[in-house]
Amino acid sequence: MSDIIQKVKNLSIGFRSKKGEEILILRNISTNIKKGETVGIVGESGSGKSTLALAMMGYVKQGLYTIDGECLFESSNLLKKNNRELEKIRGRKIAMIPQNAGQSLTPNLKIGYQIDEALRLHTNLKNIDRDKRISELLKKVRLPSPETIALRYPHELSGGQQQRVAVAMALAGNPELLLLDEPTTGLDVTTQAHVLELLNFIAKDTGTSMVYVSHDLGAIAQVSDRIIVMYSGEIVLEGPSRSILKKPIHPYTYGLLKSIPKLSLAGLPDSMPGSQPQPGSILKGCSFFSRCNIGEDKCKNNSPELEYISDLKTSVRCFNYKSLKNKDDISSSISRNEAIINEKEILNLTNVSISYAKQKLIDQIFNKTVDTNPTVKDINININKGETIALVGESGSGKSTILKSIAGLLKTKDGKIRFEKDRDLSSNLKQRKPNDLRAIQLIFQNPDESLNPNHNVEEILSQPLKLYFGLSGKELNKNIIELLEKVRLGEFYMSRYPRQLSGGEKQRVAVARAFAAKPDIILCDEVTSALDVSVQAAVLNLLQKLKDDFGTTYIFVSHDLAVVRAISDRVAVLYQGRLCEIGPSKNVYQFPSHPYTEVLLGAVLEPDPDIKPKLVAEDIVEEKPPEQGCSFQGRCSRILGEKCKKETPPWQITKSGNAIKCHINVNDLEKLQS
Repeated sequence: MSDIIQKVKNLSIGFRSKKGEEILILRNISTNIKKGETVGIVGESGSGKSTLALAMMGYVKQGLYTIDGECLFESSNLLKKNNRELEKIRGRKIAMIPQNAGQSLTPNLKIGYQIDEALRLHTNLKNIDRDKRISELLKKVRLPSPETIALRYPHELSGGQQQRVAVAMALAGNPELLLLDEPTTGLDVTTQAHVLELLNFIAKDTGTSMVYVSHDLGAIAQVSDRIIVMYSGEIVLEGPSRSILKKPIHPYTYGLLKSIPKLSLAGLPDSMPGSQPQPGSILKGCSFFSRCNIGEDKCKNNSPELEYISDLKTSVRCFNYKSLKNKDDISSSISRNEAIINEKEILNLTNVSISYAKQKLIDQIFNKTVDTNPTVKDINININKGETIALVGESGSGKSTILKSIAGLLKTKDGKIRFEKDRDLSSNLKQRKPNDLRAIQLIFQNPDESLNPNHNVEEILSQPLKLYFGLSGKELNKNIIELLEKVRLGEFYMSRYPRQLSGGEKQRVAVARAFAAKPDIILCDEVTSALDVSVQAAVLNLLQKLKDDFGTTYIFVSHDLAVVRAISDRVAVLYQGRLCEIGPSKNVYQFPSHPYTEVLLGAVLEPDPDIKPKLVAEDIVEEKPPEQGCSFQGRCSRILGEKCKKETPPWQITKSGNAIKCHINVNDLEKLQS
């Protein structure tokens, strides 16, 4: 009996241009998926990863068509089957877990009902057996109190819990092959590590084959037995995970790995030049030639074939792979200028508390406090001119809430936010003066949602220039071109609309728009979380260069601790809206003192299959902070008992210079760490 569960053979998928030309999205793809194997598919956006994964379940996106080749499952070509035939396979034998579980779950149906629906579609179980199976599936994905979870709606679960429900639904039909399309993108670092641990457990427990699509090489390293690297619709490298990640013999894979910021390295990652070619633009030669630093004339005019290298058990599409075969060091970083922490103070948060609770009119009249346990409480941070301070923590830690309050989108409940010592910013946006509005700009996480799709780049960038400086005519045009050149785009992009830009280009336009106001402070809300590693590295280098040129202050929110390490001067760690630890970035990373900081850093994924995350704390979701005591008491492995539960912990200064809020004596903490 063959151990191959699916065979992709000479598969090409594409579309026809307006001129009638055949444009390839996937080009002559051949690979096999073995029983019980987990295969990672990596590459930048537009490389064809998702198109290949969808073809593996017999689906081709609207507007595309199969040009050549087969996708064989049980010796039958899925791409030739009709919808009725595919319905008998999808869910039962091949299942998919989507990127955003929150969007794939029906918001007005309870979790138990949705899993039951999957069981009715894909199994022959009777009512009483389905109820039992729902509990079994929820237990299998390690959700607490399955009976309670089954009665909840999706919005009552955290992102990690929603993703676990999506896994349970996919497992309902006992599939032989599970396709996962970016299943942990957008999850915070600890949740991501726990979900990946769950997937590893399921793979071993059920023997299910998995195909894991992601641009996150850290996640891929934790789950994959084998890795396929795709570029411009082709497989450029394929082999065992350890070979691919430790001996990357294709220059594209080598560039991707160098683009990833590392926890162990201060400084910015290398930025791979250029971008992936548009489909149909490469007519001859190697598709990576324009970005390759080891390319030759031969590469420009000839297309390399996929060659098998026996000693590495790896297939590579490159003429010059031998020049990378003996390179040992993949890690690299670019030094950056760190801000002087004792410079002039530009922003000060004093005892800031922020609540989402709505105060009734009668309570407003009598000045009655209704929320004694606000979302964010007693935040004290001073921010210096020209530094980058990062706010880190899991989802729900209050990072973005604080950012919104500084931006004026949320009013503070208590405390003061002072700008340049003499201007109070605690009020909402409508009460701020025009110059204060100009001085603080916000870059959002998703440029698709923050850029007007009906405006071209020229119109987008002209708005702040007109609003704050009254520019028009040639002067306006000159400033727009200068802004575009600063973010490495240029005049050519003025007439383009957001839909005509890549993800990285859109984020550059968002950065340019923020800098158009010549702000003193820029608030960065997860600005790299949805970007490919290569684009992320380019955006981080761009932000640092603009900061060096203009002396801008950044408040940087991210759940990616490696990115924070690369760009920040200081780090503030938040849990449940309470500040746990704050200090210079190098000290927090080298000598994490608060138990929660240790949890966060231990869960960071490295692009190395030999380095496993340390899951110190349980995967528990706390809906709100405790009324008294330490905010981290419910998950702390070093809890001291009633003292931590009832008394607010004091601030302490460690030998390394970090300030931590914890009952454990700093000397005892240092002994425990050593």
